[in-house]
Amino acid sequence: MRPPRARTWGRRGQTSVVRVRGRSRRRISIAAMCCYRPGSRSRMIYRPRFHLLLKGARNSYSWQDYRDLLARAHLQLGAPIVVVWDNLNTHRAAGLRDYAASHDWLTIIQLPSYSPDLNPVEGVWSLLRRGPMANTAFTDPDHLTRTLRRGLVHIQRHPELIDGCLTETGLTFNPRS
Repeated sequence: MRPPRARTWGRRGQTSVVRVRGRSRRRISIAAMCCYRPGSRSRMIYRPRFHLLLKGARNSYSWQDYRDLLARAHLQLGAPIVVVWDNLNTHRAAGLRDYAASHDWLTIIQLPSYSPDLNPVEGVWSLLRRGPMANTAFTDPDHLTRTLRRGLVHIQRHPELIDGCLTETGLTFNPRS
C-alpha cells in the first residue's frame, strides 16, 4: 500500500510531505490476460484475488486460480486459447500442465527464463503504475481496490491500449492459415 516514488511539487522552500497510514496485512493479487484475435477487437480479461488474513493462508495465486482464469477466458471468448506465459513456478505446476494436456482448446507456450519485455501484460501493469496508481497514497485496501478496478476497466474499454502492449513487445500476431 506504499505509494510509488515519483516527482512532486510543493511550495518553494518547503519539503512536500505525504502522510501514509500504517501497513495493512491484507493482500490483493491480480492475474490478467491480453487476448488478441484477427479481425476482432483486443480484449483484456482479469481476475482479482483477495487473500485471507488467516495465518498459513496462501497469499498468491495458485495453479487452480490460473486454471479457473483460463476456463473463464475460454467461456468468454468461445474459442481455443494459446497462452504465452513466463516461467513463474505456478505457471509450470504439474496440475496446470495436466489440465492443459486434457483440454484440446488450450495450448501453453513458455517464454524464455527472464523476458518480461516479451509479455504484453507487463505493459498493462506499466499503464496502471503510470496512470491511476501513480503518486497515490491509498487510505485503505478498499481505496486500492477501487482505483485498481477503475484503471483496469479503463484499459478494457480502450482496445488500442491493449494493442499498444503487444506492439511494445515487438512481437507480431501471425495466425496459422
